[in-house]
Amino acid sequence: MTASVEKIEKLWQREAEAYAARTPKSAVLAKEAASHWLKGVPLHWMSDWELPHALFLKEAKGARLKDADGNLYTDFCLGDTGAMFGHGPEPAVKAVAGQMARGATAMLPSELAPEVGRLLSDYFGLDQWQVTASASDANRAIIRWARGVTGRPRILIFDGSYHGAVDDVFVRIGAGGRTELRPGLVGQVADITATTAVVPFNDREAVKAELAKGDIALVLTEPLLTNIGMVPSDPGFMAFLADAAREAGAFFALDETHTLSSGRGGWGRVHGLRPDFLVVGKPIGGGVPAAVYGFTAAVGARIAAFNETRAPGHSGIGTTLSGSALQLAAIRAMLAEVMTEAAYAHMEQLAARLEAGLTRVFKEKGVSWHVLRVGARAEIGFTPAPVRSGAASAERMNHPLERALHLYLLNRGLMLTPFHNMMLISPETREEDIDRLTEAVSAFLTELFE
Repeated sequence: MTASVEKIEKLWQREAEAYAARTPKSAVLAKEAASHWLKGVPLHWMSDWELPHALFLKEAKGARLKDADGNLYTDFCLGDTGAMFGHGPEPAVKAVAGQMARGATAMLPSELAPEVGRLLSDYFGLDQWQVTASASDANRAIIRWARGVTGRPRILIFDGSYHGAVDDVFVRIGAGGRTELRPGLVGQVADITATTAVVPFNDREAVKAELAKGDIALVLTEPLLTNIGMVPSDPGFMAFLADAAREAGAFFALDETHTLSSGRGGWGRVHGLRPDFLVVGKPIGGGVPAAVYGFTAAVGARIAAFNETRAPGHSGIGTTLSGSALQLAAIRAMLAEVMTEAAYAHMEQLAARLEAGLTRVFKEKGVSWHVLRVGARAEIGFTPAPVRSGAASAERMNHPLERALHLYLLNRGLMLTPFHNMMLISPETREEDIDRLTEAVSAFLTELFE
C-alpha cells in the first residue's frame, strides 16, 4: 500500500497550518532569533525539524517538554539520545549544582576520579578511561592513538555509519564502489579518501580485502548503523570484526553513543563482546557535555610504551574542559544512580510494548513497514523488514512521508527525533505514552492510506 506524493504533501500542509496556529510565541521568537543566529537557531541542526518555524523550548523534565506557548509533548526524541535517561534526572541535577558551587573546572583531577574510574570499569568492562567533551572528541582521540601506536595511516569504517563531527569519517561508497567524500561537507581540504577505507556494512569479504593491505590501524564501527535508519549487524558480524582486526594487527573499536540503549554496559557488554576501544557519548553526562573512551589494559600498555617514544609537545588529543570536576560529578551520578538495572528493565519493557503495538498497527492497516528495536531504542522503517547495508537503507527512505509523520505526531503532543523515525524510551516514560503514540500512528495511517 502506498500514498501519492500529492496526498502526503496535502497532509503536511494541513498539519503545517495547525502547527503555526498553535505556536504563535515560537513564531515571534523565531523572527527575533533570525537576526543573530545562523538559520535562526544556536545549532544549525535544529533547523532539520523542517517546521514552518522553529519550536522554542520553555522547559523539559523527565519525558515531558513544554514549548514557549505552553504546549505539552511526550518526548521520544530525548535530545537525539542526549537525554536518553530523561531530562534533568534528580541525582545528576543535585550533583551538578553541588559541583558548580565547589568549582566546575580547574585543570586538576577531581577527588571523584578514582570512584568514577571504578564505576566506568564495572559498568562497561574495560580497564582504563579518558573523558572528553563529546563523542566526536572521543572518536578523534582513539583514531589518533590507534594510528600512533600501530604506525599505520588508515582506518576502516562502514558506509552509512555515524561517528560525530570527525573529519576522518566523512566518506561514503560512491559510483563504481569508489570511496568519495560525503556530499555537503563544508570547507573540506584534506583528501580523507586516502586515509579512510569505507566498505558496506555486514560485508565480510570487503572487510578482509581492506585488512589484507596491512595498513589499517583501526576498525571503527557502531554495533548497528543508527543514523541512516537502523541497520542491524548480521549474527556474528561484530565478533568477526574484532577477530579479523586483531589478526591483521589493527585495533577494534565500538562506538556505543547511540546503542547504550541496549542495556547496562551497552551492546558490547550485553552481547559479551569486549572491544579494544569503546566510545560512549551524549547520555552519560545527563545533559552536561561529556563523553568517555575506554580501552583494555593491553591497549593501555601499548599507549604507554608509544608515549615513551614520541617527542614532547601537544598530542593533538584533548580539550581544556575535558575531564573536569563537573563532568565527573555528572558521570558518577548517572552511572551510580540513574543508569541502573531497574531503569533499563522499565525502558526495555515499554520499548517492547511499543514495538508490539506498532507492528500490530502496521499489520492491521496493511502497511509493509517494520519496527527495529535495540533495547530502549526503536525505529520505524518503510520496508517490510530491516535491510543489511547503509546504501539499501538510504535508497528506501521516503523524506516527504517521514516529514509528514513527524509533524502529524508533533501536533498531537508526541515528539520523534527529526533526523529519522527514531523513538527512545526513558525511565520516565509511561505505558499511556506508548499507547498514545501507537494510536496516533494508527490514525495517521488511516488518514493517509484509507
